[in-house]
Amino acid sequence: MRLTRNCLLALQANRVWRSYLGGRSLDEIEGQPLPADGNFPEDWIASLTLANNPVQGDPDEGLAKLTNEDGELVLFSDLVESDPEFYLGKEHVARFGTDMRILAKYLDSAIRLHFQVHPTAAFSAKNLGVNKGKTEAYVILAIRDEIEQPYIYAGFQRPPSKGDLRKWIETQDIASLEACFDKIPVKVGDVFLIPGGCPHALGEGILMVELMEASDLVVRFEFERGGYVLPEESRFMGRGLDFCLNVFDLRPKSVADFACQPRVLHEFADGSVQKLLIGEDRTRCFEARSTRIEKAVTKSEDGFYILVVTAGSGTVEIGGQVCELKQYDRVFVAAEAGEVSFKTHAGLEFLELAGPVL
Repeated sequence: MRLTRNCLLALQANRVWRSYLGGRSLDEIEGQPLPADGNFPEDWIASLTLANNPVQGDPDEGLAKLTNEDGELVLFSDLVESDPEFYLGKEHVARFGTDMRILAKYLDSAIRLHFQVHPTAAFSAKNLGVNKGKTEAYVILAIRDEIEQPYIYAGFQRPPSKGDLRKWIETQDIASLEACFDKIPVKVGDVFLIPGGCPHALGEGILMVELMEASDLVVRFEFERGGYVLPEESRFMGRGLDFCLNVFDLRPKSVADFACQPRVLHEFADGSVQKLLIGEDRTRCFEARSTRIEKAVTKSEDGFYILVVTAGSGTVEIGGQVCELKQYDRVFVAAEAGEVSFKTHAGLEFLELAGPVL
């Protein structure tokens, strides 16, 4: 199997089974003849992360795949392993090896997701023997027409006592758990950062890009959604409820704790603009930028990034290698890419999802 080194890697759909319902919008993006919601509501982009599902049909589920010059499917992980410094960068590899440290997804919810919480990196290092937690970010792309008041839940606005929280989880008193939250309204273009320790749930009818630390550490404290009951091993990280109660940040939170305000990074001669959505002032786990190309721009970035097209069309070129871009396309740009040129005739907008701040 041939593994050819390329600065630009065009990525195909990589749908992953989940325990909640959604995915109709992803079917539409892929041109499926009968778009429908089901148990494949996520598309993992440039993923080096295996999905941890109760029923593992595909041993490589979650890992991104590409087509090589011979028309064969190859794992993105095999490419990275073949030349990690080229793809991830020398400094990144020196610190983290071939662990990309981030996972990016398209996520399309038909129903509200489970109430859940993830540990912080500090908690994981101290109690789980793992050097990362699961801080995550949302970039809202679209809202289904039938959803009049889209929302997320993030952080307890009215935190319960630890005793009440234990009781409500044990008895699955969902009404009492839900009463701890306010609905945080969302709209297209909003960006949120959900740090480890903050309980949360995504509302129904939202298509978004989710960027997170690449771990599968999760406490799901609501056991049933969409008719599927989570098995015991998918609830408390194999540690039990009493242990997992220590994951929760029980300080009261407001929307200001989660909403991110973009700021301009660069203004280019043709009127194009690059903005910082999430930077190291909010987290060192990853960085998220957005760029709008008006005509033509050549620029370079430090480190690798995942390019996700959110609107318009155009091209991206590195050293004579050209990729056509349209809405919802996704491309991995290698750390050693150097200068990258973008062109458009009708406007091109994309996210740049980068790894941890080194």
